Amino acid sequence: MKAVILCAGKATRTYPLTIERPKPLLKVANKTILEWNLDQLKDVVKEVILVVGFGKEMIKNLLGKKYGKMKIVYTEQKEALGTGHALLQTEALIDGDFLVLMGDTFYLKEDILKCSKKYSLLAIKNDNPQIFGVIEKNENSLLRIIEKPKVSKNNLVNCGLYHLNEEIFSMLKRTKVSKRGEIELTDAINHFAKKYEVRILETNKCFMITYPWDLLNLNEFLLEKMERKVKAKIEKNVMIKGKVVVGKGTILRSGTYIEGPVIIGENCDIGPNCYIRKYTSIGNNCRIGNAVEVKNSIIMDSTHIGHHAYIGDSILDENVNVGAGTKIANLRHDNENVKSMVKGVLIDTGRRKFGSVIGHDVHLGINTSIYPGRKLWPFTTTLPGEVVKYDKEK
Repeated sequence: MKAVILCAGKATRTYPLTIERPKPLLKVANKTILEWNLDQLKDVVKEVILVVGFGKEMIKNLLGKKYGKMKIVYTEQKEALGTGHALLQTEALIDGDFLVLMGDTFYLKEDILKCSKKYSLLAIKNDNPQIFGVIEKNENSLLRIIEKPKVSKNNLVNCGLYHLNEEIFSMLKRTKVSKRGEIELTDAINHFAKKYEVRILETNKCFMITYPWDLLNLNEFLLEKMERKVKAKIEKNVMIKGKVVVGKGTILRSGTYIEGPVIIGENCDIGPNCYIRKYTSIGNNCRIGNAVEVKNSIIMDSTHIGHHAYIGDSILDENVNVGAGTKIANLRHDNENVKSMVKGVLIDTGRRKFGSVIGHDVHLGINTSIYPGRKLWPFTTTLPGEVVKYDKEK
């Protein structure tokens, strides 16, 4: 059996992290979402077809033609005409049954295995169903998928993992273009379900990365699955508790306290006197200075955090420079959920604690203070002592 992963879209709701990269290349627990999904596909399929578009060369350069023992094949969606149009680009490469996965969603291997057995669709209960495709079913069989309904009869939503066959292509060709000007894959699957029984497989773990803060949920889940492995040079008076992974070439300086689960990449310099708290991922070639506290955050490669800084519940992209004394606020005074601006609309993150999303190559001046939920676009800067009350876009 083959698997198709749809990776062609340009994601705007995850800005500023996806301004210059496709969403499947966002890193969580020091590995891209795409690589995590390929790991789940091992021993299930022998060939994976990636539908690429925006940022295609970045994906090709990362993976090449093989991932482990799996063959990697690329096909391009040259126009952004929807998920159905994206899948149509694989028609010449498919014969028989196959799996379809969304490139911006993380799936458990056990769910992929279940879907590989019969025609099926993976679904999960969600408290905010109106932003997804809602499932209507007859017992355990699909009746139809309703995309983003204003009013939903239930909270069971589509995870975007399917087991189909090559007949889906003829159905896609007959599918009318939607109001969004796209060929919707779910419209064709509704037709497919009229001819074939499509089982609804419910899961309790499916991580759909819709907004930047969704990465923190996936990061927490993946870190909990790790086993302790520390290859670092460790100075005296370093405390390491719980599940902690530290790569080779990294130095943990005296007084550093690490409370797992935590992952730290290769060739990092941590401390002295740092406090790295649970559910933190730190990439390769990072420098975390004296008396820095990092909690429940994703710090990507080559980022430097100056001394006496606090980073909580935040996502920092690659090559960020955090000036000494910078503080990222992650809690409102009224204890209400933190809200964040997405495409001009203030969105409830669903998180009582959420800090900032900082794009790559941002430089923060010393003693910068950032309000909860704020975003800084790539290459933006702050002045020493600046208070960031609004998103900084470039």
